[in-house]
Amino acid sequence: MTNIQQGQAESPAAPELLETGHGEFGTDQMGRILFWIAVAFSAYQIATAAHVLNLPSQVQRAYHVGFLMLLVFPLVVQARDKGRALKALAWALAAAGVAVALYQHIEYKPLLLRAGDPLPLDIVFGVVALVTVFAAAYVLMGPALPIISGAFLAYCLFGEYLPAPLNHRGYDFAQVIDHMAYGTEGIYGIPIYVSATYIFLFILFGSFLERAGMIRLFTDVSLGLVGHARGGAAKVSVISSGLMGTISGSGVANVVTTGQFTIPLMKRFGYRAAFAGGVESTASMGGQIMPPVMGAVAFIMAETLGIEYYEVVKAAIIPALLYFASAFWMVHLEAGKYGLFGLPRSELPSPRAALRRGWYLILPLAVLVYLLFTGYTPLFAGTIGLSLTVLLILGGSVALGLPSQVLRIIFWVGLGVVAASFFRFGIQPILIAAVLLILANVFVDGGRRTLALCRDSLAEGAKTALPVGVACAVVGIIIGTMTLTGVANTFGQFIVSVGETSLFLSLVLTMITCIVLGMGIPTIPNYIITSTIAGPALLELGVPLIVSHMFVFYFGILADLTPPVALACFAAGPIAKESGLKISMEAIKVAAAGFVIPFMAVYTPALMLQDGGPLAEAIGYYPAVAYIVFKTLVAIALWGAAVIGFLRARLAIWERLLAAVAAFTLVAALPITDEIGFALAALFAGVHWYRTRGRAAEPAVERTPE
Repeated sequence: MTNIQQGQAESPAAPELLETGHGEFGTDQMGRILFWIAVAFSAYQIATAAHVLNLPSQVQRAYHVGFLMLLVFPLVVQARDKGRALKALAWALAAAGVAVALYQHIEYKPLLLRAGDPLPLDIVFGVVALVTVFAAAYVLMGPALPIISGAFLAYCLFGEYLPAPLNHRGYDFAQVIDHMAYGTEGIYGIPIYVSATYIFLFILFGSFLERAGMIRLFTDVSLGLVGHARGGAAKVSVISSGLMGTISGSGVANVVTTGQFTIPLMKRFGYRAAFAGGVESTASMGGQIMPPVMGAVAFIMAETLGIEYYEVVKAAIIPALLYFASAFWMVHLEAGKYGLFGLPRSELPSPRAALRRGWYLILPLAVLVYLLFTGYTPLFAGTIGLSLTVLLILGGSVALGLPSQVLRIIFWVGLGVVAASFFRFGIQPILIAAVLLILANVFVDGGRRTLALCRDSLAEGAKTALPVGVACAVVGIIIGTMTLTGVANTFGQFIVSVGETSLFLSLVLTMITCIVLGMGIPTIPNYIITSTIAGPALLELGVPLIVSHMFVFYFGILADLTPPVALACFAAGPIAKESGLKISMEAIKVAAAGFVIPFMAVYTPALMLQDGGPLAEAIGYYPAVAYIVFKTLVAIALWGAAVIGFLRARLAIWERLLAAVAAFTLVAALPITDEIGFALAALFAGVHWYRTRGRAAEPAVERTPE
């Protein structure tokens, strides 16, 4: 067996399967308690999703936040090995968070009856809710998000003293607390509703698939497909991270999972450490716009805009593919520039063998995509996908224990019938089958290991959901401020006033705003903040609704690649053994071509499969789609060549400038700019071909693999 194949046999899948127990929560008594709290959190979420436990929406959201508080504080203190005093404080804050949830449940109906006229005790619990949520966000994610949300909360309380047009009419303390801590406008608004339903379920779905070996499947397939090509190691990173993005809810988590394998592989084959980290960071953040999960933002976007989920996916699919095509193109050029080649096919794993070994892992994902695109709700689709994954994992060890192939086939057919019965009889048949499979696994070889894997997946899913859930809670305060004061109109009017003279300048201003606001903030609150502030302004300038939201979402994600914060890049730093800032500069270079995609979608909505725009009116919808995709590919190719400085050979300075100007004119979409852009592109290609004629593409610098 070759080194690569041996490495794949051992990593990254094997360690995941071996990680059973509560080691990640700590091995002492406190760690064991936190581990089982996490399992209970996941069990509660599954029970509410499957309607085994029916609670009013407000109470369900309150318990979701209560579980978050119960886990966050002790878990952070446990991870940082703090002293007894801080541990006691952590448990006190956790207990306070749970008390708020219980108060919401016990006083549910009275709170509805006295809405807008809170009692002093309501105010006390409201303040406790705000304090615990802010504290949880600070200890889990640092100061950026709490500071931004705190500024909005302060605006509610003191904004009346600001000069016009920033001031508002004024709101007393009780009114602000009532608005933020009760009802569905503040902490318990749409973000936490989506977190308590769709998001947690999909994070759990990804946790089960990852522990079942999905990372190994994606990596093996990627290696087998492109590991032999020029720059194969970096292309493996792009493909595997893109595939992981289909099930992952976090770009940073994607970096630290797939990056553990891809970054050292890229360094081994000659890529600079900073560039290797930049490629992984760029590809992993791109996973946030890759359907079906899209970092769970797709569900919030659909809920916010009041549209079907598949409409969001339809708008995202072409830009996502173009983003990864641009990253693929950039690493191809970098590999050509430095003469970096792949491995012989004989030393790589077979993609067919990988699919034969792990094909069943694709079934839940395929079923999930089918259900989402055929009109079923994300909650229903996520429940089915998760149920099918659990049945496959539990059933796998039972099937292996059967004495003949015929019995195994009968077993799998029967299990498939049970899974399909969900559509007619609901969750009960699946619950019965799951209980029977759990009992069966107790008595078969490897069954207890399988049960441990499922148990650990429940705990790991809850742990992964913590930053997302806490972010959704604290960002609800920003939305609450918008609904209470209408402050978003002030910023929107400024962007609109700029757009009256230049739409392009408005887009640039919005892009900068999204990148600045998105620094250090996870994907979901990032989207919520930027779409709330900047989205309406773009809509007023004539940008289609879903295109305006995708524009701010796109650049909010790219904030994780831009200095000085660059979360994804700093996460890649320890793996690449390089400065996060240097990785960030390389990531911007790799993603440079991708920056053009949202701009082009604004000018030609057909790029996001949306109606409208002069081009579609002039030549028809489908020709417009084909044309804009072709034009975007040309612009990406030109940007890539200009940034890397290589095509068939090293580009001269004037060639790079010519390529950049040609790409810019294709993006601008003003009268005759397309014609100028294509003419300049043809001139660039012709001149470069003529200058390098008679010789094959050659590297500018030779670099020997490590």
